[in-house]
Order: sequence, then structure tokens, then C-alpha cells
Amino acid sequence: MIYQVRHTTRLTYTQAINQARFNLRLMPATWRGQTLRNYRLTTNPAEHRRQVTSGPYWVVTTNMTYKEPLRRLELASEFAMEVTAQPDPGPGPRIAELTQAALASRDLSPLGPAPYLFASQIAVHEDAIANWSAQFVLADAGVVENARAIMSAIHREFAYIPGATTARTPPVEAVSLRKGVCQDFAHIMIIALRAAGVPTAYASGYLNTRPPPGAAKLVGADAMHAWVNVWCGEGHGWIGFDPTKDRLVQLDHIQIGMGRDYADVSPIDGTFIGNVLQSVVTSVDVQAAQAIPQQP
Repeated sequence: MIYQVRHTTRLTYTQAINQARFNLRLMPATWRGQTLRNYRLTTNPAEHRRQVTSGPYWVVTTNMTYKEPLRRLELASEFAMEVTAQPDPGPGPRIAELTQAALASRDLSPLGPAPYLFASQIAVHEDAIANWSAQFVLADAGVVENARAIMSAIHREFAYIPGATTARTPPVEAVSLRKGVCQDFAHIMIIALRAAGVPTAYASGYLNTRPPPGAAKLVGADAMHAWVNVWCGEGHGWIGFDPTKDRLVQLDHIQIGMGRDYADVSPIDGTFIGNVLQSVVTSVDVQAAQAIPQQP
């Protein structure tokens, strides 16, 4: 499957800001089953300095610096991505064996399992989530089966309602509300599986959405999506689970990056000098393509 993705962001400020620095996490990091083509990031106005870096987690960060005062900034991230289907992972190893393997692993790369066993800035340990999810964890079942059970429970027991939460809503509050969005469901699943001893990461990317039968797909109406990646042992590696859609990640998902939680992979953050109000408008368009578009 080939997709053409365009993600635009417009930032405006009530007054000019100074010494602005932005960190963008919009360039896809390499991932199994994905082939990136023709990535392009355009900015208006152009930045004074741009640097592409990789950090401690599996995410590409573009650092941009502006020396001149700034009132408005427009960004456009565009690329083509070829996605291939992955084989069925089977049940996977039992959780007790998996936890021991993760703790014994000497892999210190961003894909190593150990850092994803422990609480992080947003995905902190919560007894309420651990106690709720324990009923779905079976000691004799494989990790894939247990992750599927928790994924399905989230999909079944929590209502997807846009606007019910914000990016700052703690996962435990979404649990009490019994509603939220993909970011909430991903964090809940991360906390649940880490409580059981399973290395679990937050994945950020895009989802190929389909309009209702007979309706045309609206340009720019897509959005960024979140799911979880579960480390299923040396033989399986990282496998994606989408609690919002209640299915394993396959051809409809395009991954951008992976971290411990949303804080590691947020699409944009930064600093500036100024006491101003900021507004952000984004537009995302994911379109299936017949071939890799040629770069102009």
C-alpha cells in the first residue's frame, strides 16, 4: 500500500515573539514494513538554522531556530510511504518469560525493551489501571494474546469521543470518565501492560481513514493517530496494537515515531521569549496512491 501524506501547521501569535526555537517530530523514523520516499519539510518564513537529530527514543527531531521576530509560522510536512503487511505474530512468549528477557537484554539502543518497562512522564503507574487490567491477564497465555485482551477491553469499555479530554488529561482521569481519544487509550494500555511486566511504547503516526459509504473523503480532515507498540521478545520484536480500532497495526497505519509516552513524540514543541497568546491550526491529509509520486 502506498500513501501520500501532507501535514500542515499554522502558528500565529498576538504579538511578535523572539528567539524562537521549535522541535518538530514529523519526519518518519525507519520502521519494519515501511519505506519512506520523498520527504520534504517546508517553512514560511524560512528558519535561520535547521538540524535533524535523533534522541534516546525512536523518533526523528528537526530543530529549527529563528533569529528574527516572528508573528506567524506555516509548516508543511509531506512524504510518500509504502507500507507492506506483516505476518501474524502468533501468541508470543508468556509474560513471565518476556519480563526476564527484557531485564536481561543488553540492547541499549532506542529499540531496546528495558526503558519501556517503567513509568514515564505521562504514563505513570496507576493502581486503578493496574487493578482494572489484571483481570484480563492470563499467566499461561502468550503476550500477544494478553495484549489483545487488554486492547479489546479498552475498545469495549471506553467511548471514543473527540473533545472529551485534552492533551493534558491524565490517563487515570480518562479511566474514571470512561471516555477519551486515541492518546488516552494508548496511555491506558501502556500503563496496564507495564504493570504486568510487558515493555510497551507509545507510537505516533497517521491512520488511513475511510469516509461513510457514498461519501467523498474530505481533504485535510485526517489527524495524527496514536497506538501502542508491544515488545514481544527477540523473535517477534515490536508489534503494534491499536486500542481505538481494536486491531493489530497493519496496512492502514503509518508510524512516525515511538517513545515512552506522548511527551517523547509530540509533533511540535519549543520555546520563545514573549508574553503572548498562541493559536495552532493543523490539517492532515492521508491519501492512498497508485505509485510513488515523483519529487518536484
